[in-house]
Amino acid sequence: MRQVSIFLLLAGLFAACQATTTNSSETAKVNTISNSKSSKMNQKEKTQAFIKAVNAGDQSAVQQLVDENYIQHNPHVPTGRAAFLSLFPVLEQHGTQAETVRMIEEGNYVVMHNLWKNATPFGAEQMVAFDVIRFNENGKIAEHWDALAPIVTETASGRTQTDGPVKIQDMEKTEANKALAVSLVEDVLMGKNPSKITEYISAEQYHQHNPGIKDGLSGITEAVEYLVSQDNMFKYNKIHKVLGEGNFVLTISEGEWSGKQQAFYDLFRMDNGQIVEHWDVIQPIPSENLANNNTMFDFN
Repeated sequence: MRQVSIFLLLAGLFAACQATTTNSSETAKVNTISNSKSSKMNQKEKTQAFIKAVNAGDQSAVQQLVDENYIQHNPHVPTGRAAFLSLFPVLEQHGTQAETVRMIEEGNYVVMHNLWKNATPFGAEQMVAFDVIRFNENGKIAEHWDALAPIVTETASGRTQTDGPVKIQDMEKTEANKALAVSLVEDVLMGKNPSKITEYISAEQYHQHNPGIKDGLSGITEAVEYLVSQDNMFKYNKIHKVLGEGNFVLTISEGEWSGKQQAFYDLFRMDNGQIVEHWDVIQPIPSENLANNNTMFDFN
């Protein structure tokens, strides 16, 4: 399936050669209007406009929002704005659409928790993804990271991989919540001090959106015991980035699971100094048929 996806994506490169050109004076006029409009938008509004443009196949809008030297960290997508735009015919052919469920922002980074539909070019009919974009000093989208996984319809907790609260609050607790997420990853997921899990995760409420794990601390315990019995416990080796806004924190880590190198994207929701909800995407890190050499990490 992944090889088919790569073929479909890269096939879009050839479609660019068939694109028609517009009158240069007309294009300049449209560009001036678009630039004026985009300059008044904040980063979240630009991100929403970007997703809307991708869904509509609006290449002109993408050109106004995305830097020409756009750096791509999805290993199956060529780097550069022109190469990204050349994939639009493939997405249009399949009717691929993104629905942004929640969004957080820190500094010049914006995180989207996306549900991709008609996503066969990405590997499955429906995919859940975390998409991270970085804006440059000119207010353009300059860089993109992501991790994707197929949607699972029947989950251990009965929750979907995207449902749950979206409201951002407790802005004054952002740094404390980021520190809490890092402590959980280091002590529990990296194994430095697993017994401290009860200090980080609420015993009263812990809603789990990983499709294979039940709610609550007991759900985590049960899942860990099973993985250990199968000699298949996941291993986190390095945290590459932590991004937070208020009560939501995303950690992006690298590790191993099922005999493969993995990218771990974990989104936590905090309340009163404890973690009460968790969403994640785990994606194997490919080593063959790469469309760029930027790696899935390499954050500034």
